[in-house]
Amino acid sequence: MTGPVLAVDQGTSGTKALVVCPERGVIGTGFAAVRPRHLPGGLVEADPAELYDSVVEAGTRALAQAGEPVVALGLANQGETVLAWDPATGRALTDALVWQDRRAESVCAELAEHAEELRQLTGLPLDPYFAAPKMAWIRRHRTAEGVVTTSDAWLVHRLTGAYVTDAATAGRTQLLDLDRAQWSPRALEIHGLSDERLPDVVDNAGFVGTTTAFGTGMPPIPLTGLVVDQQAALLAQRITTPGGAKCTYGTGAFLLAHTGDTPRRGTSGLVSCVAWRLGGHTSYCLDGQVYTAASAVRWLTDLGVIRGAADLDTVGGAVPDSGGVTFVPALAGLAAPWWRGDLRGSLTGLGLDTGPGHLVRALCEGLAAQVVSLADAAAADLGDALDVLRVDGGLTRSALLMQTQADLLQRPVEVSALPDATALGVGALARLGAEPGLSLADALPDWKPAAVYEPRVSPEEAAERLGRFRAAVTALLDGTPA
Repeated sequence: MTGPVLAVDQGTSGTKALVVCPERGVIGTGFAAVRPRHLPGGLVEADPAELYDSVVEAGTRALAQAGEPVVALGLANQGETVLAWDPATGRALTDALVWQDRRAESVCAELAEHAEELRQLTGLPLDPYFAAPKMAWIRRHRTAEGVVTTSDAWLVHRLTGAYVTDAATAGRTQLLDLDRAQWSPRALEIHGLSDERLPDVVDNAGFVGTTTAFGTGMPPIPLTGLVVDQQAALLAQRITTPGGAKCTYGTGAFLLAHTGDTPRRGTSGLVSCVAWRLGGHTSYCLDGQVYTAASAVRWLTDLGVIRGAADLDTVGGAVPDSGGVTFVPALAGLAAPWWRGDLRGSLTGLGLDTGPGHLVRALCEGLAAQVVSLADAAAADLGDALDVLRVDGGLTRSALLMQTQADLLQRPVEVSALPDATALGVGALARLGAEPGLSLADALPDWKPAAVYEPRVSPEEAAERLGRFRAAVTALLDGTPA
């Protein structure tokens, strides 16, 4: 079965759809914005109807531009965003609690004594970032009706009528037995969710159902690829064996390192999770998160320091360094390897001579330094340093950020030539699900770097700059001024 596939990436701030042809590449694109609501107290919500409508709108636009039918559909999702909904009607019963939402901190505090047991069972630390605490919060404070799931299960049900989630997304809930890639009765019990009817856990490539949501003038489209967004990008970057890592710079920044067919439960603060399950065989990865990347750039934009991400290089390039300013951009808390979502960011070293360029440089250093912390943690857990970092996402267009990343990492940074790695990754899974005899390597897009950034500073200078950032993080952790 050859022909184009429709690949849909339902993300935090929008949905991107591509029609991908194995011979001609991307032949159609579509985008629809999503507007999550950021509320006081670390609450982040989205309208579920807006999420679904964005999938249909982006997909319909991509298909219209392509002007030809597709043989399969792949859907990537946000991962830890959850809602309650009625399985009989498909109607949402609550708003969607977005992955950044912190309201389930109260649930995590109550379960603190089970934190290590849950980490051993599921590979995940006890944190409101993950789905299960949010699911428990919804059951305690919003509704006991219907089912409560990650957003993908609801979207798939609306599209096809099936009630499933993929193994990689299930691995983001803190309810999946990591070793068996099946729901864990004990994890469900700890979270008070034993009575829930959870979706079936399926492989990331395979037939799920068909949909007519993208128009009545075309035949039903088989849904054959499902995956969480960061694992889709890992696939698209062709990191399918241990030793490689990628970082995606989107709303947040996410570093994933492949660990093979065995989960690694390290002690460095990274998450151990399912990379994907194909043909019943599970591959695993280590995962580290920076909660605010592009969202931190938007924050600087909203303050009027810059007009948008395109200004990072021009404004930051107007000064030679950060002028002594250190920015810990923990605007939604610190994630891996610290897991202190309660903390807020800090700007230190400000003076009357501080200008917009210094703030931009300090932001780039703060983002890059956090990614270095993730790479160091991955190397510690794997027992070997990462040779190179492959990167994708919108912020990789900033030469200043990418050069800063290479300088602080002291390793080459390879920028993907694929601008939409997540969509291309789930498109490859859709193709694999539609053509079972196809190999994974043949399903994946060709990979080549658009640019390679080599370190331009000495190891000593990199260590000095990282030391200033880490001192500022330590001050936050200790609750003392830097």
